[in-house]
Amino acid sequence: MTDDTSRPADGLLNSAVRTLTLEQQAIAALIERLDGDFERACELILACRGRVVVTGMGKSGHIAGKIAATLASTGTPAFFVHPGEASHGDLGMITPGDVVLALSNSGETAEVTALLPLLKRLGTPLISMTGRPGSTLARHADAHLDAGVEREACPLDLAPTSSTTASLALGDALAVALLECRGFTAEDFALSHPGGSLGKRLLLRVSDLMHQGSRLPRVALGSPLRDALLEITRQGLGFTCVVDDDGRLAGVYTDGDLRRTLDQHSDLSGLRVDAVMTVPGKRVAPDMLAAEAVRIMDDSRITALAVVDDEGRPVGALHMHDLLASGVI
Repeated sequence: MTDDTSRPADGLLNSAVRTLTLEQQAIAALIERLDGDFERACELILACRGRVVVTGMGKSGHIAGKIAATLASTGTPAFFVHPGEASHGDLGMITPGDVVLALSNSGETAEVTALLPLLKRLGTPLISMTGRPGSTLARHADAHLDAGVEREACPLDLAPTSSTTASLALGDALAVALLECRGFTAEDFALSHPGGSLGKRLLLRVSDLMHQGSRLPRVALGSPLRDALLEITRQGLGFTCVVDDDGRLAGVYTDGDLRRTLDQHSDLSGLRVDAVMTVPGKRVAPDMLAAEAVRIMDDSRITALAVVDDEGRPVGALHMHDLLASGVI
């Protein structure tokens, strides 16, 4: 009995390179086979009044589940139905207003082809994705997506490897084509991912996170520097807004400004905030995306921003800690 761990490492790397090369070639070959059936498949889904029901058995079933999830998160309502369970009651999940996308590398998978009579009776459009255009599933489909490969990456040419990779890539191509046709936006994507960091970056606005009301640090133009320092300490945001007689933002005074003030002035007792504040001060609008505020902070190397309304009056204050706590960064 041989010890597999004694095989040279370069043999393992060569195997990996061969696998990735074969799968890369399998995906590249799909491009030449894209034709009117792909467009027909897109048209069927775009015209669908219900949902896309994706089905497949075994490894194709795993790929089908991923395709359904990708479609659903990019603007095309979709879900996966196991073909074996479908024959035992789950066929009731399919309605005439749906479109079925069925995956089978051979196109002859019994559990999948068993669905054909009912789909025909319901009048439900069928899109097939197989490796054999002449197969039963392909011949009975309203549109056929050819995901055939020359050979599997498995050295025995048995384990689904290149074929499942090709099917996965073709499913992505279908989802992206539909996404672009629908004009699906980043904001739309975020609405289906509200719990993730991406959703937070795309959905949260400055107004959702800013400190306002009594938590807004603010002193009047002409105030003694001492009052500005007390306001910074009281609010704990590392800066204060300085407002003019009309309540508009005239500038800001920050922890960084304090360090510069100490370097330049030996006596702070007679200083007014006007003489040492930063003018005009970085500011953002309340409806700005929180992620954009992060970029401004990073570019300016600051940790807080004044939030002003259309007339330049401070309505809030945003701190980097709020962005961290919310998951935006």
